[in-house]
Amino acid sequence: MVTTALVSERPMEPVSTKRAWTGRILSGLAVAFLLFDVSLKLMAPPEVLTAHEQLGFPPGLARSLGSLLLACVVTYVIPRTSFLGAILLTGYLGGAIATHVRVGNPLFSHVLFPVYVAAFLWGGLFLRDARLRELFLPRR
Repeated sequence: MVTTALVSERPMEPVSTKRAWTGRILSGLAVAFLLFDVSLKLMAPPEVLTAHEQLGFPPGLARSLGSLLLACVVTYVIPRTSFLGAILLTGYLGGAIATHVRVGNPLFSHVLFPVYVAAFLWGGLFLRDARLRELFLPRR
């Protein structure tokens, strides 16, 4: 009888302390920015509502987007679901990129900023999670 292994047969390399802390710091910076964005969207001050209108969104959508972003961030912060959270946040940030491209915002300060945040999210997760490194690094 032939069976296929779903899990690598070589043991996963443990996460070093430096690598883990670097990953936590990268993830923490991205999460801090995203939680700041959540708080602005949920409080919905007039400046945020005006910015939403300028981006082509109805002002009443700010709280809904804030709630959606909060759910994605919470999913990312929970270690067991962090991979799913990273995927969800990548989709959310992709929408932000598309929005900034559509309205003609500057490239490095507006359009690419969500890319920087996503790089911190994925980089932090890659450094913290041996399973993710196992998925992407070639076998030795």
